[in-house]
Amino acid sequence: MTLHQGLAFGLIATTVAAFVWGRWRYDLIALGALAAGMALGLIPVKEAFDGFANDIVIIIASALVLSAAVARSGVVDMLMAPLLPKLKDERTQVPVLAGTTALLSMATKNVGALALMMPSALQIARRTGVPPGRLLMPMSFGSLVGGLAVLVGTSPNIIVSEVRQETLGQPFKMFDFFPVGGILTVIAIAYLTVGYRLLPRERKAAIDVDAALAAQAYVTEVEVPEDWSFEEGRVGALKKAAEGAVSVVAILRRRRRIEAPHANLKIQPGDVLLLEGEQQELNQLIVKTKLRLRDADRPVAMSEPTEEVRVVEAVIGGESDLIGKSARGVTLSDTHGVNLLGVSRSGHRMAGRLATIRLKAGDIIVLQGAEQSLPGALQALGLLPLAEREVRLGGVRHAVLPTAILVAAMVLVATGLVPVAAGFFGAAVLVVATGALRMREAYAALEAPVLVLVAALIPVSDTIQKTGGADLIAGWLSGAFHGLPPIATLTAMMAVAMAATPFLNNAATVLIAAPIGMGLAQRLGLSPDPFLMAVAVGAGCDFLTPVGHQCNTLVLGPGGYRFGDYARLGAPLTAMILLIAPWLIAWIWPFAK
Repeated sequence: MTLHQGLAFGLIATTVAAFVWGRWRYDLIALGALAAGMALGLIPVKEAFDGFANDIVIIIASALVLSAAVARSGVVDMLMAPLLPKLKDERTQVPVLAGTTALLSMATKNVGALALMMPSALQIARRTGVPPGRLLMPMSFGSLVGGLAVLVGTSPNIIVSEVRQETLGQPFKMFDFFPVGGILTVIAIAYLTVGYRLLPRERKAAIDVDAALAAQAYVTEVEVPEDWSFEEGRVGALKKAAEGAVSVVAILRRRRRIEAPHANLKIQPGDVLLLEGEQQELNQLIVKTKLRLRDADRPVAMSEPTEEVRVVEAVIGGESDLIGKSARGVTLSDTHGVNLLGVSRSGHRMAGRLATIRLKAGDIIVLQGAEQSLPGALQALGLLPLAEREVRLGGVRHAVLPTAILVAAMVLVATGLVPVAAGFFGAAVLVVATGALRMREAYAALEAPVLVLVAALIPVSDTIQKTGGADLIAGWLSGAFHGLPPIATLTAMMAVAMAATPFLNNAATVLIAAPIGMGLAQRLGLSPDPFLMAVAVGAGCDFLTPVGHQCNTLVLGPGGYRFGDYARLGAPLTAMILLIAPWLIAWIWPFAK
């Protein structure tokens, strides 16, 4: 072992130890490792920041933006709407939700697919009385296996493809992962359909700030368009469409006010409806029934043409000028350039017009305005902005466009007409340029810690390869596995990746293990492809902890899970994958060169 190899191993070992210790953030550890690599002379300064321009980072970032655009389009809600009322119990809910999440993971990045489906799952859980914990972990596991089936479904596939490009000159194609990933997805969903019973039934879910705020009942006004037609157009049909989650408080018809309208009352074009419900249910009903949110279309004064319209929530403070006054009385739109979209007053039903409701301290209001003028308006009105979160009231835009752009990008990449990075980057730019996603939303969709982690670790992991350390480890492993069948070596490589993922993060695992797998295959005179596939599957399948993948972390609080719950459901699935996947990989990707 040379000095540089020893230093490279020491740097990797220290980085891994820091990951396992968990005292610092993953991205900070990766940046520290990058700085240490430069200081030790292992990473040339001119190459130290190449990771930030690497195709891996571009593809992951673009996939996140595309996932966010599809999520905000509402297309998933529209496609799922006819099916959701039929899911009466967990026996039907688990396979449908987990299977749908897995399928979406084949079209968008797996964490994006899970984020798309979680609101629907939580809504179903509330409506049917099923504990969210019985649904969310199977969905998370479904997203993990579904992401294995396509190149952009999960970070390990993207990184493994890049490693193949750098060493063999050819990356994996979009659907090269599908034969293995698709079969494993079917097996996993079949297991989860019955295995969810291993999860504890009675477990109280943690409620975060966003969920608590979302549970506030808002009153908002919608106008019935002149050409409106929805089923028979009665109040009862509207309530049925909202599954009882939204109430029609009153109907304002010309100069007449109809309080608590009867279910059989016919809704007429031009009517103004006062609706009360949680933000998510209100938004879904407005979009589904094609009602028009009143005042949302009122022009907002912009200081610059590049400004964007934002919607924020704020609490009326104790010294606010709004106390005891109405929106009309203080001329919110004319004087402050903002529109009032909704009001929430805990414990009280407000039946008045939004413009005439006399506001009180503690009321939560939803305001729309230009991004540069909103902060000044909030300060002038004595409002306390809530922690920034997604607020949508009738604001779904471009229901089909993001999906069409995503499908077009996947086709172009799959047919080899454009490289993966260029195809998905172009698609991400296009969804922003067409207005399907605002620039602010695109930036918010980027998971900066993950991108920094990957970009910083690329040159760090390269030190093992460039110093000859990967060949050295491969030599040790080939000696250890000498005389054993190739399938045993492949299984061991997958088991190592599975074991490392909870401690290193799946991206870091692949960056370190993939070059070693390549070297091991070359030492044994075997094709490197099955070993790269084994690393991708092993790193993408963390079913034992909540920390190895963002999907598992995402459902931890809402599902009310404990650390050990993951192994309860995930250990049998891990064993199944480890027993089946190596044979499947060897069948699809033969060992012979």
